[in-house]
Amino acid sequence: MIEIIHGHVVSDPYRWLEDPASDETRAWQAQQEVVWRSQLLPDRDRFRARIAELSDTGVVGAPIWRAGTAFRVRRDPGRRLPVLYADDRVVLDPEAIDPGATTLLDAWHPSPDGKLVACQLSRGGDERSELYVVDAQTGALVDGPISGLRHSPVAWLPGGDGFYYVRDRRARVHRLHGDDLDVAAADGIALSADGRWLTLSVNRGPGNDVWLCDLVSPARRVVQQDVAARSAVAVGGDGRAYMITTLDAPRGRLLVADPAAPDDFRELVAEDAEAVIADFALLDGVLLVAWVRHAIGEISVHDPETGERQGAVPLPGLGSIGRMSARDHEVWFTYSDYVTPESVYRYDARTGETTLWEAAPGRAELPEIESHQVVYQSADGTPVRMVVLGRGLPGPRPCVLYGYGGFGVPLTPSYSSYVLPWLEAGGVFAFAQVRGGGEEGEGWHRAGMRGRKQNSFDDFAAAAETLIAAGWTTPALLGVTGESGGGLLVGALVTQRPELVAAAVCSAPVLDMVRFEKSGLGSSWVPEYGSADDPEQFAWLLAYSPYHHVKEGVDYPATLFTVFDGDSRVDPLHARKMCAALQGATSGVRPILFRHETGVGHAGRSADRAAGLAADMLAFLARELGGLEDD
Repeated sequence: MIEIIHGHVVSDPYRWLEDPASDETRAWQAQQEVVWRSQLLPDRDRFRARIAELSDTGVVGAPIWRAGTAFRVRRDPGRRLPVLYADDRVVLDPEAIDPGATTLLDAWHPSPDGKLVACQLSRGGDERSELYVVDAQTGALVDGPISGLRHSPVAWLPGGDGFYYVRDRRARVHRLHGDDLDVAAADGIALSADGRWLTLSVNRGPGNDVWLCDLVSPARRVVQQDVAARSAVAVGGDGRAYMITTLDAPRGRLLVADPAAPDDFRELVAEDAEAVIADFALLDGVLLVAWVRHAIGEISVHDPETGERQGAVPLPGLGSIGRMSARDHEVWFTYSDYVTPESVYRYDARTGETTLWEAAPGRAELPEIESHQVVYQSADGTPVRMVVLGRGLPGPRPCVLYGYGGFGVPLTPSYSSYVLPWLEAGGVFAFAQVRGGGEEGEGWHRAGMRGRKQNSFDDFAAAAETLIAAGWTTPALLGVTGESGGGLLVGALVTQRPELVAAAVCSAPVLDMVRFEKSGLGSSWVPEYGSADDPEQFAWLLAYSPYHHVKEGVDYPATLFTVFDGDSRVDPLHARKMCAALQGATSGVRPILFRHETGVGHAGRSADRAAGLAADMLAFLARELGGLEDD
């Protein structure tokens, strides 16, 4: 199919693959399945066994305290999915509901008195969840379901007889066993502990609008409207309104005000020149602020009245910290790094000490690895950071380069049961913190979005060039991988610089930028990418759209596309069309493969399904790159 769009000639020869129910698409997919299942991947079983061992460390989350009860999730060794606990009592076990482990607990919110929990469950990985209210003592169903949600925020009323939630970008209030009342347009909601102040947030392009609603007066006060800044407001237990904002501060700062006068915010903690503000917590007499400094987490201690910095929270190492959960003079948070499974730590503001509160429930023998932080120059001279992991560096070695670079999401250190087996086998793994991500704040994000998206791809290509020039790897030994928005990064590198890499894994990718708005959650990504309906923005999109830059006669890298039929964020049509285009165009003999998985979605999945996917990816890369130990 050829169209003229805004004066541009646009070829779309595989549009017929957009319809998953057509006979033609089903036949194509069935043939791809035959080809995929015929692949000999000698290292698959070895990788899967080791990934399973490393995944058996389990999962543990930071507690949320309600009326003296600690609510948290934990996945013990041998379990496929996390379980929700109140102290040590099981509240909800997804595997008891669905032994096939395809029903996921997407979100959970305990009531103020700790007697009830609002739980959101989705099936088949589609993230379109139903909300149920369950008894925290017995796990019995109390109310629900409320359908059509997607990771909705929930704000319980102080009496526990109802809550606010969001569906279809509308805030609603639900009374138990009663009717719902539409409140206002909203993407985000929060309610103060005393039930007086309701915060509403609506996304508007590069920023968001924020209102504070006094439920006693009642009155609705504008905090922020029609500005290109991201802000989040919450009323603390001290009765003051706190706002983290990028307004006049691309890395973020913390402001405070009387909620009755939200036009009079004053700066409490200023923007840091090198760190991005991520979170805050108010304890008895102490203010804690979490930061991400060049992708590494830290927490500073401040005077809550003046904002003066008084010290830092001791942390276990140089890694990532999760959201803080506060109670009285204590705060809980998770910590992980490349070789440390996520565990929960407790900080006591009275003693200034940080202690391990709950370790990852399982154990695994972990390898010793080397970590190098590299600063390299992109095509326009911008310095970009990259972390290179390995054992006994340098190389050249088989190397996997990973990136994301989108939506202001930072790429921070994390424990990975599929990175470590690659390193144990003698490979190198690198993480490029490219523009479009959030490692260096909102300015870094905006430098890799909309009309500047090519910067993300240039940064990723320069990372590959740096790994090669430094002797860690060679083009014949280099593979790239990315998921979702990172799949777009991989697709762009494969089509723009195919000579740089030998193999690619492109998972749940966005690849057809001319039609991305028409499927999945694509319409919600217009603020990030632009819209094909606008002539100028269409030109940006067409200039790099990977699907539209596949050329006949190019020797493309070996490429594995992985997609999931429950994916309601990124439609698998992107990967189907791109796979067919590469198969029809490549002049080489390297394989272009399509792995389709049923019963799972874009993100969450059981531990065994995650291990199977990771093993297939590593085994494919090992086969195509070669050079690993015991290959």
